[in-house]
Amino acid sequence: MNLSIKYRLPVLVPLLCVLLFGTGGGLTGPVKLHAEEFRFKYSVGTKFKALSQVDEEVYYNGRFVYNALILNRISWEVKDARHGSGLIEGTFITTEQLGIDRPVYEISSTYSSQYWRQPDGTYDIEPDYYMPVVRNVPIFPEGDIEVNESWKAPGEEVHDLRRDYGIDVPLRIPFRASYRYLGQGEFKGKEYDLISVQYTVRHQTSAYFARYPLYPVRIIGFSDQTIYWDRENGYPHAYTEQFSFIYSLSNGDEYEFTGTATTEITETVPMDRARIAEEVQRRIEEEGVEDTGVSADERGVTLNLENIQFAPDSANLLPGEEDKLERIAKILERYPDRDLLITGHTALAGTAEGRQKLSTDRAATIARYLLERGIREQEEILVEGKGAREPIADNSTPEGMRKNRRVEITILEN
Repeated sequence: MNLSIKYRLPVLVPLLCVLLFGTGGGLTGPVKLHAEEFRFKYSVGTKFKALSQVDEEVYYNGRFVYNALILNRISWEVKDARHGSGLIEGTFITTEQLGIDRPVYEISSTYSSQYWRQPDGTYDIEPDYYMPVVRNVPIFPEGDIEVNESWKAPGEEVHDLRRDYGIDVPLRIPFRASYRYLGQGEFKGKEYDLISVQYTVRHQTSAYFARYPLYPVRIIGFSDQTIYWDRENGYPHAYTEQFSFIYSLSNGDEYEFTGTATTEITETVPMDRARIAEEVQRRIEEEGVEDTGVSADERGVTLNLENIQFAPDSANLLPGEEDKLERIAKILERYPDRDLLITGHTALAGTAEGRQKLSTDRAATIARYLLERGIREQEEILVEGKGAREPIADNSTPEGMRKNRRVEITILEN
């Protein structure tokens, strides 16, 4: 079985997440010239978004297979805070680039998670959650930390093997991370506290996994990270990473994943979904965009384009449809600080595989139009296809099938 990039992706996504879930108030204790005290602090209701861009090379049995550019997106909120600890709820989205010409990012996996995190960075999480994958990084010691001071603390990786291997329990990989406070450094023109984090993995899986036809027998590798700690707000603003991991499988195959990652974290302002939905509805009517509804839910505000016209069994827009998209684009550009999710749907016709591909390709067509129009940057638009799995009308009638052949554009909450 191909150990695809999807297996490595969860390692990279939570690696940025484990750094982030602390907010508000700055560092505890007085600020000193050559020493700092590092503690996560949590403010209920604070929301963040993190984007991780990964450049990864994949090798199979020592031979280069391909290079992957990956975008991972995480949004989370501090739901509760007690005794200095925070209850975190997050959504973890992994994506893959779709297409070579004008590529867009297609959602490959979505996870939800909830856990408590202590002021020093330690996790308290139920065993049924697969995200974050990397846990207890960073962990800070008590008291002030001087420049060039180092310390060590245990951490853990937790891998989801259900899709590629049918293994119904998480693979847990312990490690011991080495930390060093490097002093001040710059990220995009602003000064931050720099923290080096390094760990190596050399793990042999337990006999439990031998009951499965194919499974990872041994994992070896390393991660070398630099955290850019925001002293004013008391959480990491960004991180950079170099990594290399080799997975040896029970059939003798080996896969190597080597690359770099950069992540930046931003605090998001809560969306007034009711107000924005009302504004969007009014502007749709003013622009004369027909067959387009508006709804709001926990994700954000969605424009439902019920009758966007494509050529039969194709992702090519029919003549005149770009005029409709231009009017939609004028509405979307009024909300530049919100990312977009483009979701394609089909009627119940053809095969499930064909419907999935067609719905994804049609969503990608809309995304590419908005990119060309300059409405968003590439990393600010996500694409997914739903096939015919979420109908809004009866597929047994022509009118129902027309409604189900739709594209939804969601202005995301976070």
